[in-house]
Amino acid sequence: WPYCRKRCSYCNFNTYVVPAADEAALRACLVREAQTLLRLSQVHSITSVFFGGGTPSLDSPGTVAAVLEAVAGAAHLPAGAEVTLEANPSSTSTSRLAGFRAAGVNRLSIGVQSLDDAELRMLGREHTAAEAREAVEAARGLFPGRTSIDLLFGLPRQSRDAWAQRLEAALRLCDNHISLYQLTLERGTALAAQVRGGVLPAPSQDLLADMYQTARTVLVAAGFRHYEVSNFARKGALSTHNLSYWRADQYIGVGPGAHGRFMLRGEGGCTREARVQTPEPVTWMREVQSQGHGTRSRVVLSLLEQLEELLTLGLRTDEGITHERWAHFSPQLSLQAIFGEPGEARALHQEGWLVLDSGGLRCTWAGLAVLDSLLPDLLWQLQR
Repeated sequence: WPYCRKRCSYCNFNTYVVPAADEAALRACLVREAQTLLRLSQVHSITSVFFGGGTPSLDSPGTVAAVLEAVAGAAHLPAGAEVTLEANPSSTSTSRLAGFRAAGVNRLSIGVQSLDDAELRMLGREHTAAEAREAVEAARGLFPGRTSIDLLFGLPRQSRDAWAQRLEAALRLCDNHISLYQLTLERGTALAAQVRGGVLPAPSQDLLADMYQTARTVLVAAGFRHYEVSNFARKGALSTHNLSYWRADQYIGVGPGAHGRFMLRGEGGCTREARVQTPEPVTWMREVQSQGHGTRSRVVLSLLEQLEELLTLGLRTDEGITHERWAHFSPQLSLQAIFGEPGEARALHQEGWLVLDSGGLRCTWAGLAVLDSLLPDLLWQLQR
């Protein structure tokens, strides 16, 4: 769902602010593209569906229901499959959320971002902290144990103490899943321009590292499992859908700007493709209406490219990459054969950043916090 009511000051996603979206036309195109791509993939069973955006909670429950009906008509969609909807606090009245639940949504991801009104204004968010609390409480009433919240840290002028207070407030509010993202100042955004122009200060790298470590310690002490670089869950409430990305499973991207990774078995294909859909909504709809889908680019991934993705994504999780998962992509050359020999991986192992054992390849607790600095060496060893 590519539309938002306004653009946040930090956002560089493929989102569009329009006076009125033609929801009927968009719905018809989402349904048609889903049917087309599922037919091309010949996927038999779906494990999860994720409605992202934009602001998907601005669409109607009828659109969600129509897409889920199309998916279930083209492949097996088990009754218990995870169906997540991203939502903004400003478009999550209890009656609206109840409509989404009736349409088939069983998990909600709410973009709280901050529980401080001054920070929310700086971020250009539509909602207040009080509205965020109300939205999360309403969601927890309808989706108990399956309501996730997003929080940002590393904001301009945000101190370590202020971040610790935000965390404590979030813990009092949140359900069993929380996603923490360090604010990235993306080129072309209003917030990046303010920092670059000296209007707002950028936090130091040491402060950012301290904020992240504080969050990890506080959340783990509160019973959360740090199961992925940015994600924490308790009581087994891990995101099935996001785990499928990190495990390098196949996924089909539907809608303007969506990405996918799957095999085109319907065309006799046996190689994995990276696909990106046309980003601009009106152009995308025109393409879907004329050819059934709006795929802008198709790239057949080489074995090396697939292993690079598996490495960079799999190491983001606390489980890492199992020998079985690696062998699914590389039956000839094992994890041990590549990373068990003298080289970068062994050095990282000896320094306490990485583990390679009978379970597979994964980061240590310390390594997970600095994964981005470990990956270049590991990718270099893989490429050799």
